[in-house]
Amino acid sequence: MSSKPDASRPRAADTKKVHIADTQMTRQNWYKHVNWLNVTFIIGIPLAGCIQAFWVPLQLKTAIWAVIYYFFTGLGITAGYHRLWAHCSYSATLPLRIWLALVGGGAVEGSIRWWARDHRAHHRYTDTDKDPYSVRKGLLYSHLGWMVMKQNPKRIGRTDITDLNEDPVVVWQHRNYIKVVLTMGLAVPMLVSGLGWGDWYGGFVYAGILRIFFVQQATFCVNSLAHWLGDQPFDDRNSPRDHIITALVTLGEGYHNFHHEFPSDYRNAIEWHQYDPTKWTIWTCKQLGLAYDLKQFRSNEIEKGRVQQLQKKIDQKRAKLDWGTPLDQLPVMEWDDYVEQTKNGRGLISIAGVVHDVTDFIKDHPGGKAMIKSGLGKDATAMFNGGVYYHSNGAHNLLSTMRVGVIRGGGEVEIWKRAQKENSEYVRDETGQRIIRAGQQVTKMPEPIPTADAA
Repeated sequence: MSSKPDASRPRAADTKKVHIADTQMTRQNWYKHVNWLNVTFIIGIPLAGCIQAFWVPLQLKTAIWAVIYYFFTGLGITAGYHRLWAHCSYSATLPLRIWLALVGGGAVEGSIRWWARDHRAHHRYTDTDKDPYSVRKGLLYSHLGWMVMKQNPKRIGRTDITDLNEDPVVVWQHRNYIKVVLTMGLAVPMLVSGLGWGDWYGGFVYAGILRIFFVQQATFCVNSLAHWLGDQPFDDRNSPRDHIITALVTLGEGYHNFHHEFPSDYRNAIEWHQYDPTKWTIWTCKQLGLAYDLKQFRSNEIEKGRVQQLQKKIDQKRAKLDWGTPLDQLPVMEWDDYVEQTKNGRGLISIAGVVHDVTDFIKDHPGGKAMIKSGLGKDATAMFNGGVYYHSNGAHNLLSTMRVGVIRGGGEVEIWKRAQKENSEYVRDETGQRIIRAGQQVTKMPEPIPTADAA
């Protein structure tokens, strides 16, 4: 028997239909690429509010209320949508979850379920094509373009939102999102201003529409500015960055490099002087018994990341510096040949078995020409390491750039034995270069060599 087709299932032809986002934008079809609903809510309504503001006077009480409600709804996003539901960085009691769901809805940035799902995809696929608001597609795209232009939902990376689907507050808010938006986004700010001091229209325009606009733009900065402006103290493989300006704009979300490295931490700022009102709010809620199980990444692991990134930056700087020709690449010279070249006018000096050409440096020697000339053609190891003057670390580093050879057998210092041990004894950076720490040049001897005077 034939059964009737299920109307809820897409037809075969529909499954093969190409999504508009996967087609090239042209003059003829550009309007099809635009998400007109989002354009209306994100651009159209705020623009209308700005126009209305020319005729609606701003009262001081309304301005204060708009700022207060800005923080309420902003924290609904940062402390609620972001740190509680998207990252589960702490747990909240039912009253706090309901409050955050309501004021978060008042920011008009989508439901918790939709917001957290895209944000988890952003973290899992940062800077890739599966990142819903990748900054690699442009600063403007990550700030606004990904919402006002249609995206193929199948291109967004998959994430697990089982926990969100099991949270009754999240489910309720998702099902009643439009009602929450109209009530918390526009009605409540207007009612407070109207019933409080009779400024109904001002409450609607300033505490409602324009406040929504500023909250939205602040949140969008986390997707754009926080991936473009600032430093990367923990990892530079991806785009997230830390900057105080972004933190000021986003209620503490601007320490984004830290956040992407340690997303389960309820803090974005870990230093006492860093601006993170969201962290302070969550901590205060804990003291009031409204929040619990605040998660913090172990400080030992945080410092590991910081040190590793510092080392990486040091390695990058080290690679640009001249550390002299490596010992194993220097030609071998017999002692007699070294002495002979010196007698023929070449300014060669041997220190710790390494021959250096100081011809052009003699006139610039801080200790005078006579001192440096007295070591030419000799083993000047003791002289250089305290017999005459205990040269500085800077002097040893400068000397390394003048290497031209090594003495076979090295006089009293067998330089080749030391060179062979470099592969096992010395630490190397990520580029494979030997890390020469202060005082570790081969010419730096712990004690003067007493036999050198006889050379």
